[in-house]
Parts: sequence; C-alpha cells; structure tokens
Amino acid sequence: MHPPEIRARARRLYLSGATVAETARSVGHPYPTVRHWCKDRPEPKQQSTALRCFRCRPDLDKPTDPGSYAYLLGLYLGDGHLVTTARIPVLRIYCANVWPGLIDACEASMKAVLAAKVQRVQQQGCVSVQSYGLHWPCLLPQHGPGKKHERPIVLADWQREIVTAHPGDFVRGLFHSDGCRFANRVTAHGRAYVYPRYMFTNESADIMGLCQWALCLLGVAWRMNRRNSLSVARREAVAALDRHVGPKS
Repeated sequence: MHPPEIRARARRLYLSGATVAETARSVGHPYPTVRHWCKDRPEPKQQSTALRCFRCRPDLDKPTDPGSYAYLLGLYLGDGHLVTTARIPVLRIYCANVWPGLIDACEASMKAVLAAKVQRVQQQGCVSVQSYGLHWPCLLPQHGPGKKHERPIVLADWQREIVTAHPGDFVRGLFHSDGCRFANRVTAHGRAYVYPRYMFTNESADIMGLCQWALCLLGVAWRMNRRNSLSVARREAVAALDRHVGPKS
C-alpha cells in the first residue's frame, strides 16, 4: 500500500501539467501505478491559468505584480529554458544548490506571475525550479530553439515598458542568474586593498546589452572588462547596486 501523500503528490504534479511519465520519474514509482492514480482515479482539474495571463485578458494590459515579472524575466534570460514542444509548455530555471534563498525567490516569482504549482527537481549541483503552464510562451516570447547567444534576444515593447518601470528588479534577476558580488583584492604600491565588486557574464551580446541598458536606467556606472563580462566596481555604483541586488543568499 502506497502512502497517501505520495499519491497526492503524483496527482498534484499531473494536474499541474506534467505527463504521467514525468510524474512517475518524479515520485519514483512505476508508470502503470502512477497512471492508475492520475487517470483511473482522477481529481478535478485546476482552474485555467488563462485568468492570470495578462497578455490574454482584454481587461489587463500589465502583470498584477510587474516587479516579480521583471525579476523572473531576468532569471529566465540568464539561466532559464522554456520548453514548448511538450504537451504543456514548461518553464525551467536552474539555481545552484548553494543559494537556497535564490531558489525560494525564483519559486515565489513564478507563483506571483502565473504559476499555480511549482516543482523543484534536484539535479547534480543545482535545482531545476519549474512550472507547467499553457501561457508561459505568452509571457516569455524570447523562447525558441537553440542557445540564447546563438539567436536574437529582443524585448517586446510591452516588456520594455515593464523593465523601464522596474529596472532594479530586472537587474536583480540578471545578476542572480549570471552575476555575482565578491571582494576584489588588489595590491598597489606595496599595499593590499579589498573592495566589493559586481560581475555579470553572458555569451549573448543582446542580453549583455539589456543588462547595460537597465544599469544605465538605474544610473549605475559599468564597464566591459572582457567581451562577455561586465564589471561594476566604482564605490558609488556598487552601493547603488547593493540597494537593488545585493549578495545572493
């Protein structure tokens, strides 16, 4: 006899959009058993997420929580992947195990923007924070085949309006995915100096350009120290970025 919490978890995964095979792998039980739980003894389907998709509702022209959307967009452009070839599209954002606060923030932003359910799938060295939903492609039109740095990444006009109004949240998402804050140590004239510094690294010239644009909106000075790497090192610029980003947790 299987524990009721395992059956309940399987049904939740299936009702949130996962296939029977994906659900079976997640709960660690045979496919026929999970199919019986989910299809032979189904539970009522959840309310459609269409009611939360502001792009599909004529009475809404922006997200109910635009700051969370800007943050999630930054995370997606850095470490996210939207699969649209599955029966139901699935948004996955990969977060390192060493940053549990980031994992929590990622899940919270998904729920604030669209998701009714969010799963955490443990992988080697990271957690895939994922959500199934028919309307993720509406909200993240940058999805497409291949790697992001091998195709154009251009924000839609409505996305640029959101980022313009919430550049700090967008930058926080970018730096939480592909950036870091660390203590830089240098020696000059025989004396050692330590000062905080931010770095953002991304192979996509388009995404790097979006990061530069958002930093300029915030009045944060930056410079390119390599082709694919941006640095924020001036004291006042680091202090400004601390107010919007801060160290990962």
